[in-house]
Amino acid sequence: MPTRAPPHTTDDPLSLAFDEARRAALAGEVPVGAVVVRDGRVIAAAHNRPRALKDPTAHAEILAIRAACGILGDERLTGCDLYVTLEPCPMCAGAIAFARIRRLYFGAYDPKGGGVEHGPRVFNQPTCHHAPEVYGGFREAEAAGLLRAFFAERREP
Repeated sequence: MPTRAPPHTTDDPLSLAFDEARRAALAGEVPVGAVVVRDGRVIAAAHNRPRALKDPTAHAEILAIRAACGILGDERLTGCDLYVTLEPCPMCAGAIAFARIRRLYFGAYDPKGGGVEHGPRVFNQPTCHHAPEVYGGFREAEAAGLLRAFFAERREP
């Protein structure tokens, strides 16, 4: 189940996304966190949980979008912004487009698995019916560091 942050005003939703990413790492999941904000209020927050939920679609973005849709009672998150610690993959980029997210802010770029600035560049495809405003590279070194540390720990004997 995604984490539902109590609705409150925040000046830095990306910090909440980093908190979620650290929670994911502590649970043995790839450290990615996501937060949905509308009108300056946090609607939902989540972290990666594919292993825990035995669900390959349980990425932070998908879980946060699902939670926000449930809370708002709508399949479209018009006027909502999404803050994520890592460039979304193609699956998540598709969900972001279908949810009609207004703006996407992310931390680290993902040259191997990203679907926004790398790979298929989902929002640039003619079949994409909605593309959010995209802003990447926020706290990039911190986000990349979380990921590097997580994977380095798993490679150690």
